[in-house]
Amino acid sequence: MTEDNLVYLLDGKVYINLTNSCTNNCVFCIRDIKDDVVGANLFLSSENVKAEDVIAQLEKIHEKLSSEIIFCGYGEPMLKLDIIKEVAKYIKEKYPNTIIRINTNGQANLVYKRNVLPELKGLIDKFSISLNGENEEVYNRISLPKIEGAYTAVKDFIKEAVKEGFDTTATIVTGYKNYNVDMQKCIEITKDLGAKFRERPWIENGY
Repeated sequence: MTEDNLVYLLDGKVYINLTNSCTNNCVFCIRDIKDDVVGANLFLSSENVKAEDVIAQLEKIHEKLSSEIIFCGYGEPMLKLDIIKEVAKYIKEKYPNTIIRINTNGQANLVYKRNVLPELKGLIDKFSISLNGENEEVYNRISLPKIEGAYTAVKDFIKEAVKEGFDTTATIVTGYKNYNVDMQKCIEITKDLGAKFRERPWIENGY
């Protein structure tokens, strides 16, 4: 059986793909459009991913390990919180100069019903969090969240990540079909939350 791509390379950076599960079903999600990113099929044969499997794949490309490693794949990485902690601990111990980032939908505290951010201090350096819209109505139309109260939870997560001292960026995707987002309002929301802001123009291959 072909080995699942738990680790893949993109633009000279190393990405870690832990799950295909997600609490959103975003209209622009690349996984609904294609099966691969730069030739790496990111659909997993099982959700039973183990930290040691991720570490083994990282070691296979150890000479390519960059200054930044990102948890981001065809699902919401924070749904695999324990694996993130174990893998990040390994990276920080073996490659202490490596920056670790998580690209997330920002719903982890809602999912786990606790503030998980203190558990990641010293392990994770950066968060890129999908704000996606200027209000709940726009967010729900674009993100199609599967759990109630997602938009408020996302904003709370951004604020808490800043408070905990993480390098925090809120993002929106623009230019997808006729889904319009008020970027200026999103910038203002992000500023109020204390985070950085980044626009991600949608492109067909997803990156």
